[in-house]
Amino acid sequence: MSQLYNTIEPNVISEEMVQKAVEEQSQDDAGQLAKREGINFKDVTELQLSFRNILQIDNLWQFENLTKLQLDNNIIEKIEALESLVHLLWLDLSFNNIEVIEGLDTLVKLQDLSLYNNRISKIEHMDALQDLQIFSIGKNNLATLEDVIYLRRFKNLRTLNLKGNPLCDDEQYAPFTVAHLPELVYLDFKLVSDTMREAAILKYQYSTEPLKQVEAQALAQLEEKQAKQNELEYHETAFVEYLNGSFLFESMYEEDAEAARLAYLPGVDDLLQPYRKEFVSVCENLFNYGLKQYEKREAEVSDFYESLHEALTANQEQGRKIILEFENRNKRTLDEIQNVSSYDIAESKLAEYNEDILQLSETLMTLEMQTADQLEELIKDFERNIAVLVSTFIENVQGMMAQCRDLENHHHEKLLEISINTLEKSVKNELDKDLPDNVRMLFVDKNTIVNAVNASHDIHLLKIDNREGDILSNAHRWQASVTEKALQNEIDRNRNRVKEIIQYIDHLQEELENTETLKPPE
Repeated sequence: MSQLYNTIEPNVISEEMVQKAVEEQSQDDAGQLAKREGINFKDVTELQLSFRNILQIDNLWQFENLTKLQLDNNIIEKIEALESLVHLLWLDLSFNNIEVIEGLDTLVKLQDLSLYNNRISKIEHMDALQDLQIFSIGKNNLATLEDVIYLRRFKNLRTLNLKGNPLCDDEQYAPFTVAHLPELVYLDFKLVSDTMREAAILKYQYSTEPLKQVEAQALAQLEEKQAKQNELEYHETAFVEYLNGSFLFESMYEEDAEAARLAYLPGVDDLLQPYRKEFVSVCENLFNYGLKQYEKREAEVSDFYESLHEALTANQEQGRKIILEFENRNKRTLDEIQNVSSYDIAESKLAEYNEDILQLSETLMTLEMQTADQLEELIKDFERNIAVLVSTFIENVQGMMAQCRDLENHHHEKLLEISINTLEKSVKNELDKDLPDNVRMLFVDKNTIVNAVNASHDIHLLKIDNREGDILSNAHRWQASVTEKALQNEIDRNRNRVKEIIQYIDHLQEELENTETLKPPE
């Protein structure tokens, strides 16, 4: 620890420190109320912890909605404990003792980062900050112009401050930086002119062109990788991932040591090739069927929510019409009450108004009950349709998986025949070719070779069973999830609507009571 800490008491960010900081930021009435009743750190969006002799960052995990964090002018040595601040847009770590850029991987929304006046000697570990627009890293220990090249990955970077680093002493610093970061608007607090940009780009075109080519290749590879990932996710939602090829077939043999030895037997290769072709064909049929069924399921879900939206829209329009008619009618009634001179007339008008409120409540509640009944029928139809789709899908999956088992059983029978014939020839020394020693060990006796063939068969059947089980389980889980979501959404909607009606009627009743206090004297 630095001798500086002999004169300064270093602090770790504690709950007491952040509590005090939040209270200091909120000096208004709301802040005083929060001080008395406690502060929910999840509601805090900005936090200032400057000039507090902080050595270690900690206890910020509760500020999950923080967008601005100031930790400048402390003695921080390590960037850490920021993982939960995933909504952070602005981070100031200037005037600290940081030597390495790290700990920023989850701050994917960060737009403004200041590391000014630290001890950093390399720009690194910032790949996740693709939204970065402003970066200040002046007065550090950056010594090579190549550090600037790292910043090319930030396509939104417009403001950069490197002033005060050793690399700035290079007379080519400014044109090199502008040429390699042509989208910069401000460099070291100065506007980058078009003339300067054009001259810099021209001067360094021979070094930037290869970079552009490499970056283009990297981008193409990234896009290809993302496309494959998107395709895989699509296949997973259809429950048929990796069935558009030989993956399942090959997976049966990956953990099958016996199959590797049995492959040496005469005639096995000729037997395996047509088996593989037919097996893969069934898998591809299942894959294509699965994608079509997925589209049908998605269409069913889309149609359901469209019908739901239409029903709710009609309900809302009818409800607004009822309320509007009530308000127009009773606005006149309220005006009449306040202008009548007779107590009896006012009392009669108030009674009529109260009756109208009760009638409105009953009408709105009846409308909501009718809507709830209508949506309940929609959901029941939806559940039935989904059940039919899933049931049909499962039935066909089971049929195609049965074809895979039949192919495996047929292959097993033929393989067993070849193995027994090979055993008989081995006993008679009539084998046409020499077999490896580990393969000859299978032909000690009939039980040994039969057990090996059966073990291989069992592994293959287990792989088929497991894949079928995964598809069926995923289909059932999806069915339960999509129907439960529809039902729960309706329960929540109904509760909220009833609550809205009650609150509105309570508001009208309160308004009526206030009107009663204004009625004319007897």
